[in-house]
Amino acid sequence: MKKKILIYNSGGGIGDSVQLLPLILSLNSSIDSSEIYYLGAHDFHFNGKLKEYKIKIKHLDIGIQYFGFRWWHLIKARKMFSSLGIKKFDLIIDLQSKIRNTLILKTLPADNFYSTTYNFLFCSKRTNYTFENDLTQNTLNNIGKILNIEIKKKDYDINQIDKIYFTEAERLLPKNNYIGFSITQGNIYRKKTWPLINFINLAKILIKKNKIPVFFIEKNYVQIIEQIKKEVPLALFPEQNTKYACPALVTAMATRLEKSISIDNGIMHILSLVNKPMIVLFGPTNSEKFAPKNNLVKILDSKKMYNTKDITKITINDVSKYF
Repeated sequence: MKKKILIYNSGGGIGDSVQLLPLILSLNSSIDSSEIYYLGAHDFHFNGKLKEYKIKIKHLDIGIQYFGFRWWHLIKARKMFSSLGIKKFDLIIDLQSKIRNTLILKTLPADNFYSTTYNFLFCSKRTNYTFENDLTQNTLNNIGKILNIEIKKKDYDINQIDKIYFTEAERLLPKNNYIGFSITQGNIYRKKTWPLINFINLAKILIKKNKIPVFFIEKNYVQIIEQIKKEVPLALFPEQNTKYACPALVTAMATRLEKSISIDNGIMHILSLVNKPMIVLFGPTNSEKFAPKNNLVKILDSKKMYNTKDITKITINDVSKYF
């Protein structure tokens, strides 16, 4: 019988889902006959925007939007769950730390339960759990303690992406010396964006060094795109010149880059699936938790550099010295 594993993720962005890829792949490869389900508070990206990554995971739809964010879900959750025909899970993995969400999730039947909430208070087994900067590795280590097995981390292999996207990436970016830029944020509630004028001036500096700026910006950011085109005529916007519109194409285009620079956003995680040098800028968010775990990544965190969450305190010189 297949072991049923439920992953609960309260984050709603593309980046939150991309960060889960190593966790999902590691569980699939280390736990025999596993069947992994996903319960999210927001959109199910693995069967939507991320479907080209071909991740084996099932969406658990219990008919409650923003699951875990309302106390009345505590009453409804088990009833809605019972209608799905699953008696219980072998393991539930709670990837957040709010007590309300954890208590609601805890009502679902399971042999094993893992959560960091209240210093692992709700875990089904008492043991010496650890906190490490690498969230995925830490989660795998702790789950291994619950199940008494070793779970080896498995990173995403970009060769799972269809070759048509790599062919398209080569057509869009046929030369060398490309520097990728990701400058817009998806989460509107925390100011994570570095000033646009800084990106523009940095692009001008790189052009003088015979580099070609490549901006990964969705087509709906019309005003920003036009302003960059006006200031940096040599800049490229490849997503405007293709019939494809998906994160898999951006990952494929990342293989064509010499280096990239990004704020903390979904594109940062999409680019990081390719082992290429990156410079990532952090302000209010936690760089130790959210930055890509890659030796080729240089993290510039305003909290550590200037003792402030204000990302604008990071200067152009702070960034340009790594080019």
